[in-house]
Amino acid sequence: MTEEFIHFLWKFRMLAQDLHTTAGDGITVIHPGEHNSDSGPDFFNARVRIGGTLWAGNVEMHVMASDWDRHGHSDDPAYANTILHVVHTADAEIRRPDGSLIPTLAVDGRFPADVMARYADLMANRQWIPCSNLLGSALFPDFGLWAPSLAVDRLLIKAERIREILTVTGFDWEETLYRWLARGFGFRINAFPFEMLAASLSCRMLNRYRNSPLQVESLLFGQACLLEGTVETEYLQRLRIEYGFLKAKHGLEPIPEGLWKFLRLRPSNFPTIRISQFGDLITRRDPLLPFVLERPCAGELAKWFDVRAGHFWDNHYTFERISPNSEKRLGDSSAALLVINAVVPFLFSYGLEKDEREFREHAIHLLEALPGEDNLEIRRWRETGLDAKNALEAQALLQLKSSFCDRKRCLLCRIGKGLLDRGTLAR
Repeated sequence: MTEEFIHFLWKFRMLAQDLHTTAGDGITVIHPGEHNSDSGPDFFNARVRIGGTLWAGNVEMHVMASDWDRHGHSDDPAYANTILHVVHTADAEIRRPDGSLIPTLAVDGRFPADVMARYADLMANRQWIPCSNLLGSALFPDFGLWAPSLAVDRLLIKAERIREILTVTGFDWEETLYRWLARGFGFRINAFPFEMLAASLSCRMLNRYRNSPLQVESLLFGQACLLEGTVETEYLQRLRIEYGFLKAKHGLEPIPEGLWKFLRLRPSNFPTIRISQFGDLITRRDPLLPFVLERPCAGELAKWFDVRAGHFWDNHYTFERISPNSEKRLGDSSAALLVINAVVPFLFSYGLEKDEREFREHAIHLLEALPGEDNLEIRRWRETGLDAKNALEAQALLQLKSSFCDRKRCLLCRIGKGLLDRGTLAR
């Protein structure tokens, strides 16, 4: 038995109808209240009829009634307005800070035993997600209604990270976008060193040299600490000369060496290729912020991200080795990922900070217009029977996995609640 399970029983009214306090007074739940995930009582603003009196206030829950004192609530004024104490086992009488007795409801034996059994099955499950072998047998027509909320939760998490960058840059939105886009070009594996690279080399400085692709690449590769190749080429020598001059001129310090990851990456995703493509975005595009703030459509953004690595990289993936000739253009799927994971969160964050709803709405519209990413996690969701129709639903599934499934918050999950409620779990 856990407090979380008692929260679930109370919130979704899964307790028996003929409820009584430990003193014998009848209990009628008019409204269970608002579930509180922060400090303080578990449910706010509940309305409960106890005996002949209608009470409005807070409800607190514990496994054992004596947990009230163990948790230090007796002298905490935040619990003074508690109208009902809901517990599994009533092993003690509990009083408010003013000494008055708090009515207690003991739920032991007051809920369907099979619900507890199904919950125990979920908690004991060690599969990819606790209910992965059950989703095909359950219908969830409301997932499409829940998806926008999950996607927004994911955007809010990313907005917090963007705000950290915004604060560090002194609320410079151009610089913040530049750093956030750089992080995006690192995709998942090299996101951190890419962000460090952008932090070591301001957007303003790169823009001073945007008419010279060689100087932009020399700055990027030099600051990335990637110009120490053992095989000499004319291109590498030119980059070193340019970087040596610009490093001394601007007093630059490169990021630590050894941060970049190449192992188990497709060559087209090597950081050398991504850095050159990022440099192409800087040299061939207008300043970043004005374009993004025009709220471009998905098609316009796809064209914006139509960038390629420099000609040297047509027959190289690293500085040292020659490879078969091929133009290293950013692919459609990679461009779509940059829109989903870089542009959309930035627009959403901008809308939050400026309190401008049209930017937040445009971010959601972009997700609805784009196909969902096709990664291992999304494919596994598809195998369970939950498929994403667009990028918004794909983001929702990623959020569902990280926020609910990985943390086994099945009682707070609409799908988990549906499985428990419908009795589709088998022992």
